[in-house]
Amino acid sequence: MDVDAVSGRPGGAWTPGKVAELLGVSPVTLRTWAARYGVGPTLRDDGRHRRYSDADVRRLQYMQRLMDRGMRAREAAAAAFSDAGEAAPELSAERRAEELERAAEGLDFAALAALLDETLDALGPAAAWTEVLVPVLRHLGGRWLRGDICFASEWALTGEISLALQRYSAGFANTPPGRAVLLACCPQERHSLPMEVLRAAMVEVGIPAVYLGQLVPAETTVAVAAKLDPVVVFLWSMSAATADDLLVRRLRQRGFDSATAGPGWANLVERDVPWVNDLPAALELATERLKA
Repeated sequence: MDVDAVSGRPGGAWTPGKVAELLGVSPVTLRTWAARYGVGPTLRDDGRHRRYSDADVRRLQYMQRLMDRGMRAREAAAAAFSDAGEAAPELSAERRAEELERAAEGLDFAALAALLDETLDALGPAAAWTEVLVPVLRHLGGRWLRGDICFASEWALTGEISLALQRYSAGFANTPPGRAVLLACCPQERHSLPMEVLRAAMVEVGIPAVYLGQLVPAETTVAVAAKLDPVVVFLWSMSAATADDLLVRRLRQRGFDSATAGPGWANLVERDVPWVNDLPAALELATERLKA
């Protein structure tokens, strides 16, 4: 997680005062941590003043999260700053969801980014999605239906999930050569996170995948397919209102192996068009097509 990108700070030299402000602790507490646990600033800007690097700040944020989860300060510092330190405590999916919702409620983008990176690294995209992210998104949706205006929280969380998935996928940039899987949303579909999760899950296991994004015109999807010649095209729809069966027919008429994905296709699927409605089924179909 890039602290500069989240906080808007140019450069990577943080004063102790700014770090204390970011963490919500007093400068005295920060100096105490540095003296007791050796977690002080590692940079010197002019030979006299000590500054915290971006890496220092990320570790301090992680240390603080561990303390919030019940770890003593000394053990939390060791876990955050030393590879040989105390192991971080196992965290349940429910606790991860609670922390994410709390950060979303406070519009704490830095905390959201860090928590999402931690969750993806610990669980992988498929388990993170089904065990943590879907439950918290459903809970926010339920609150909305009950009259709790939490649109800003949901918007913050979904945006940070998308960015975190991009960061995670970037770690698997060296995908195998050859034809790829094309992941596309129907032209009117705005709920694209499931396809972003699918892409991350595919690249994690070595399946080359290209994701087009949301609200992509049908002509663009067909044109990209014509250039890439994918092994299969997955076309995502969240609801029947956005399912575009005409686009499926166009792709098939052009000779592209196509599959429909998502609940929007439940009652619209042609018999000879595969339909997947969960991550394992989508991964299995993509693997089969790559081996064919």
